[in-house]
Amino acid sequence: MKGHTMLTTTYVPGAPNWLDLGSPDIDASAAFYSAVLGWEYQSAGPEAGGYGFFQQDGKTVAGLGPLTEEGASPSWTVYFHTPDADATAQAVEQAGGTVRVAPADVFTYGRMAAFTDPTGADFAVWQPRDTGGMEVVAVPGTLSWVELYTTDAAAAKAFYDSVFSWQTTDVQMSPELTYTVLRPSGTGEEATHGGLMQLPQANLDAGSTPEWHPYFEVSECDATLARATEHGAILLIPAMDVEGIGRIAMFLDPAGALFAIIKSAGPSG
Repeated sequence: MKGHTMLTTTYVPGAPNWLDLGSPDIDASAAFYSAVLGWEYQSAGPEAGGYGFFQQDGKTVAGLGPLTEEGASPSWTVYFHTPDADATAQAVEQAGGTVRVAPADVFTYGRMAAFTDPTGADFAVWQPRDTGGMEVVAVPGTLSWVELYTTDAAAAKAFYDSVFSWQTTDVQMSPELTYTVLRPSGTGEEATHGGLMQLPQANLDAGSTPEWHPYFEVSECDATLARATEHGAILLIPAMDVEGIGRIAMFLDPAGALFAIIKSAGPSG
């Protein structure tokens, strides 16, 4: 797990390659993430239906758009690289998942599709054409890890294995908690990109539901935490050190979308 944040912009199949936020108020979300992570928001123009891009130093780190699906809650959506969105949609259905948004071209940028896994967590895929994905990852202010909270870790593992063939490593975090580390097929330990864990009963009792959420790398966890709460975020997990991983905190943004921050431990950490 040491030096776990090994996302790169060399996107291999199954690696996270895009991320976007569905928000009920684009201006408010843009202002919040600008204040907390220093991002700038760039609209993609009138033909993009309200969609735009979060940028850091002129490089795209994520997307931001209005909530388009009926009954959708504000949330971050994690996209994984696929060479063939249509084949992935077929694999999702065969493995017991649901196709929420059928594969469709996004101008000449690429092809996307959105799914729900059998435990109820939403995710998406991006088949790159003109746009490969995020232009920068794994540095402060950008995506460095993705994580799945699920109600059935064994079912989730089986599902994603049949869809993406991820390689998994189980880490016993405590007697009750097994954390499964994920990496794309055919890669080594250095290419881990995320994790999955079963939601403890206490979380379920408190209303947690299966979902994927992003971790953004930060240079200072506590200062970022203070800015986030000052600008209306609700703190879910106060800043805590995770041995060998780094210092993390988790929030709901002012609209209710879940995200986390991490100051990664150095390679020796």
